[in-house]
Amino acid sequence: MAVSRKGKIIIGASVGVLLLIIIVASIFATRKDTPEVTVVKVEKRKELRSNVTASGEIRPIQFINLTSEVQGRIEEIYVKEGDRVSKGTALVKLDPTQLDSSTDAQLASLQASQTDAQVSRSQVTQAQNQYSQAQQGLIASQASVDTALQQVNTARQNVVAAQTDVDRAQVDLNTAQRELKRTTELLEAGVESRSVFDAAKDRVEQAQVSLRNAQSRLKSAQLAVNEAEARVKEARARANQQQVAVKDAKRGVDTANLSAESSQSRSNQQAALLRGQRTQRDKTLQVAPIDGVIADIPSKVGTFAVANLSSTPLLTIADMSAINVEVKVDETEIDKVEEGQIAKVKVDAFGEKEVMGKVKLKNPLAIGKSQTTGGLSTNINTQEAKEFKVVIELTDIPADLREGLRPGMSATAVITTKTANDLIAVPLQSVIEKKPDASPSPTIQGDVQMPTEKPKTIKGVYVLDGNKAKFVEVQTGITGESDIQITSGLEEGTEVITGPSRILNTLKEGTQVKKQAKKDSENANKS
Repeated sequence: MAVSRKGKIIIGASVGVLLLIIIVASIFATRKDTPEVTVVKVEKRKELRSNVTASGEIRPIQFINLTSEVQGRIEEIYVKEGDRVSKGTALVKLDPTQLDSSTDAQLASLQASQTDAQVSRSQVTQAQNQYSQAQQGLIASQASVDTALQQVNTARQNVVAAQTDVDRAQVDLNTAQRELKRTTELLEAGVESRSVFDAAKDRVEQAQVSLRNAQSRLKSAQLAVNEAEARVKEARARANQQQVAVKDAKRGVDTANLSAESSQSRSNQQAALLRGQRTQRDKTLQVAPIDGVIADIPSKVGTFAVANLSSTPLLTIADMSAINVEVKVDETEIDKVEEGQIAKVKVDAFGEKEVMGKVKLKNPLAIGKSQTTGGLSTNINTQEAKEFKVVIELTDIPADLREGLRPGMSATAVITTKTANDLIAVPLQSVIEKKPDASPSPTIQGDVQMPTEKPKTIKGVYVLDGNKAKFVEVQTGITGESDIQITSGLEEGTEVITGPSRILNTLKEGTQVKKQAKKDSENANKS
């Protein structure tokens, strides 16, 4: 049966009244159900620390992997894993027989080369003596040349003197001949006597004899010049020969020096080879290069060790003079970590015992959590979380812990990044961020409307103002494990709403709230 129009109006009105009743009832029910909140009173604290916690393992300052530097069969291993050794302690001995033989052969070669060098040095001495003798002979021959030249000069002076005598004798002869002619004429004229003529004749004959004698002396003097000049030539020839002998002796000295240098170089080379051979022989006994702990011995007695690109590993020494802890810090917290910060380290093997440490190194390269080694990678997984290696140097290690620490032990470090004193702090969950009520109006430059910047969120807390929630903007400082520092916006004694979070996130300015009643267990604990 169809419903009349009046019936439809009555039904609609009834439904509307029913909905209105439901809405009003729900409003009254909501007003009646005032949310309960947890409240803490702001108090001043002496200290708050911001920490970064990271896990890792014990690492020595360095690992030294000793490998075989020479070939040979391992005869003895003097240590075992875990032993503490000092620098210079004998560790591994290889069979030295072949290297001993090579060293003896090299020693014999060195001795032979040293003998050759000694012989070459004696030849240098002999060549130097010959050179000295040649120089002395040259000096003597040059002196002979000078003497012969002086004799030539003397002979030439004698020739000049003899020529003068010849000229004087010729003058005397001419004079005597003129007197003889005049006397002859006077004798024929009967003016002079025969005795005067004879005397004039005798004087001519004497002048002729004197001239012949002077001429003979001139010839002798000329011959003496020729002979002296010949001696000069001979002396110069001997001097030239002696100069050649000096040059030959000098070349002999140079040759002997080169030979001696070559022999000495061969001797030095043999000595170097011997030193190298002895070094190789000495390497058959491996000793500890540092103080440390034997971490691993992969080789066994009887194994033949090789030395090339794939040298046989003998053992590993861990330098435990300084002990580090290598931890991995998440990329979201690495910016808080700096070198020099203090850390507390717990080693799993020693329970709750703490060791103080200091951040020594913060690696600048990130590694993915799936990577086993650090560094830059060509295959970058942007979806994978990244970590940074941080090295913490342990300080003031107790003696009992130092003796028990071993490389690779698991450890957890709590790094104190910042510390604040005499501060106000609230629980972390009480600080919320909300958008400002009013949106910024768009900026107009000329005829162009510039896009508005995204509004910044406001950081603050809800405080209890009577029985209502009031939002207060705050400035925060460092963050601790469960609390955060408030640098401005709150005063000591203010009651701050901390939860529950489902209610805290829905609160608005002026919302009516009531303090959560304390549980009986809490009252019992306080009493």
